[in-house]
Amino acid sequence: MGRTITRYREDYFVPDKRNAMQIFSYKPKDKSVETIKNKISDICISLSAKDYLKMPGKVVDTKYIKFDNKIQKQYDDFEKEMFMQIDEDEIDVTSAVALSNKLLQFCNGAVYKDDREEYVEVHNKKIEALLEILESLQGQSVLVFYNFRHDLERIEKELKKLKLRYGILKDSNDIAKWNNRELDVLLAHPASAAYGLNLQDGGNHIVWFGLNYSLELYQQANARLYRQGQQNTVFIHNLVVDGCRDIDVLDALENKNSNQEALLASLKARIKKVKEVYGSGIREDEKSRNN
Repeated sequence: MGRTITRYREDYFVPDKRNAMQIFSYKPKDKSVETIKNKISDICISLSAKDYLKMPGKVVDTKYIKFDNKIQKQYDDFEKEMFMQIDEDEIDVTSAVALSNKLLQFCNGAVYKDDREEYVEVHNKKIEALLEILESLQGQSVLVFYNFRHDLERIEKELKKLKLRYGILKDSNDIAKWNNRELDVLLAHPASAAYGLNLQDGGNHIVWFGLNYSLELYQQANARLYRQGQQNTVFIHNLVVDGCRDIDVLDALENKNSNQEALLASLKARIKKVKEVYGSGIREDEKSRNN
């Protein structure tokens, strides 16, 4: 693949998202994926949990949220002008990365001011969607992943109004309460629940209040419930604002997942072929010896 990451990128990728001075991401050149598969096919063994563990069922339920005309115009203007004013509060951004982050905050319902301490609420569409899910589940426990600190604060406020039992994932006490079914809702940031936590005893419903671009965090966070030992089908509810930055994040996660799955499928096919050839070779040797 080359001795350096720079050479690897030059050989197999081209810049994707960028501004005049900085490259934020890369995308494969034509046929690069196939070339990489061929180069690693003789040194890789592919393992997927569902192939060797007894895994529960999984249902991904993406709930698409629509803004009304007023909020949609406010979003579109913010995206175009990189500036937004709500009452006396002004929010200004100076780079594409910062704008992307602010747009994701907007989709979730609030946007931080420059000091990242105070925020301005712009809508409650996702809050309403979350409350609808909680009501429809009729008392079943829900693990909710939030993206920004203001997501957590706003969700907490609503849970207190409903007098629901909730916790914030911080330590082993919170894990114990959840697994003992003492909580209606467990709130967690995906980065704090990515690895090693066994939460499958506490419930089988996940709500993503806000997605982020990390496929690894998304898959590992879902694996807190979708794992061996889970007794029920796991439902993953993604709250996504249609026609906005949320859709870009969802597409990115799905495309990365598709490429990853395609790579694993290709490796499995090659391993199967090798096994068949190797197996037939053994059978021929046995025939020769018998004769």
